[in-house]
Amino acid sequence: MKNRLMKLLLALAGLSLAACAVITVNVYFPEKAAKEAYKSLDDMLLTTGEPSGPKVPPGLPPEPAAPQDKPQSRLFDRMPRFSLVSEAYAADTDADADALAIELSSMPEVLKAYDDMSKRLPRLNALFASGVVGLSKQGLVVAPPTATGKLAPQDKALLDAENVSRKTVVMSMAKAILKLQKQKETKEALNQVLGKAAATYAETKREAAQPGWWVQLQNDRWVQK
Repeated sequence: MKNRLMKLLLALAGLSLAACAVITVNVYFPEKAAKEAYKSLDDMLLTTGEPSGPKVPPGLPPEPAAPQDKPQSRLFDRMPRFSLVSEAYAADTDADADALAIELSSMPEVLKAYDDMSKRLPRLNALFASGVVGLSKQGLVVAPPTATGKLAPQDKALLDAENVSRKTVVMSMAKAILKLQKQKETKEALNQVLGKAAATYAETKREAAQPGWWVQLQNDRWVQK
């Protein structure tokens, strides 16, 4: 009788620990797809002329990619934490990139950000070419340590506005990834993908930078492309 009671108490204690365990949702970040989606948006929405209205990214390929095996949720036997692996993106494919680009282009805040960035683009390119500004490792426009001149007040305001637009695009990418993976948009989930979304955005911008522009590498070193 005493042994049975002890087993029952141990079982109840185990259930109590499981109920109180912290559940962490691991969100898969589709790096290649995100990078291609950023490039598609820049190609379609970032123009040097007056914007003629929002453009819609091309649809998905006629023949969708074959379904991939999705990772199953796993319950780790380590207490008191459990980890649930998200079912969603199994691989970085063209279909993933198209889906992200379409999702982002349907967001009014993203279209407005690109509209504003297009209007600033000619002046911004001139500032990059002069060496007064450079591209930070977060993909933002800043004055590098190598800058030989000072920014005029109106150019400082332009940089501030540009960086707000870029942060909007990066945040929207993080939200789009969560939505397509059918994840709840929680602070924890956003934090998991936001840093990677920013790093991928910065990499895309570094690759698109013109020769002679200053860019900051991930190790904080500034180089002239």
